[in-house]
Amino acid sequence: MEGTSLIAFLIMDFLFFLVVGVCVGTFGTLIGLGGGLILVPLFMYTMYAPDGSMTFSTVQQIIGTSLFAVACNAVSGAYAYMKQKRIMFRAAIPFALSTIPGAFCGSFVSKYFTGASFSIAFGCLLVVLGCFMYWKSNSKRATARPEDFDPATAPFNLWLGVILTFGVGFISTIFGIGGGIIDVPMMVFILGFPAQIATASSTFILMVSSLVGTISHASLNHIIWVPAICIGCGCVIGAQIGARIAKKSKPRLLVIILSVTMVLMGINLVVRGL
Repeated sequence: MEGTSLIAFLIMDFLFFLVVGVCVGTFGTLIGLGGGLILVPLFMYTMYAPDGSMTFSTVQQIIGTSLFAVACNAVSGAYAYMKQKRIMFRAAIPFALSTIPGAFCGSFVSKYFTGASFSIAFGCLLVVLGCFMYWKSNSKRATARPEDFDPATAPFNLWLGVILTFGVGFISTIFGIGGGIIDVPMMVFILGFPAQIATASSTFILMVSSLVGTISHASLNHIIWVPAICIGCGCVIGAQIGARIAKKSKPRLLVIILSVTMVLMGINLVVRGL
């Protein structure tokens, strides 16, 4: 009976992580974030001492495991967006390459964060960015249509994007979120990409930076592999669903969903850290 109970428990755990992965993958790909925005708070609330279970014993394990799932999500999402021809490769490839050095550095700096300081820093970042995006959600750039934007010829500031995404790679790997939370606002409000193009291009950048960050965290033994693989499988499925929904969504709706989610989760994390 004990063996049967153990098998049943493991199956339930697998199904739980798989469902979480599908939901996170769908939402993360819909707004170009890869899912770390949801996974990091979820892990901290439910699987990290003292309030949750003991699945994770350090913040670094939360970051590494989250980033592995983000990488799975981003690979699947990028493939879906490539089929839709919504990735602006002229920007996405150089931006992705510029995140690599920052991603390596960020994985080593993350070891200096404690649970409380991590929660407060991450939460403040989300609140500030979320409020800014909501404030700008009625702007011309936030409501631009992808049909009026040609990824092959549209002008943009390449070097400004390269400089900004270098910093994105560093920050995103520290927080275990893959970078999309900063890339999407940057491309929409600074570089002038329509929300759908920014989301698709961000997913491609996310694929590169999260894979690099995952390798760094794996080398430091920061990944708990059982939940990482289960959630990663779900993220692969969810990413395909999210890409299809994004194709039919209005630009401003994507911006509002992203901004509100960022503010609510940011507030919760700050309160937890304090």
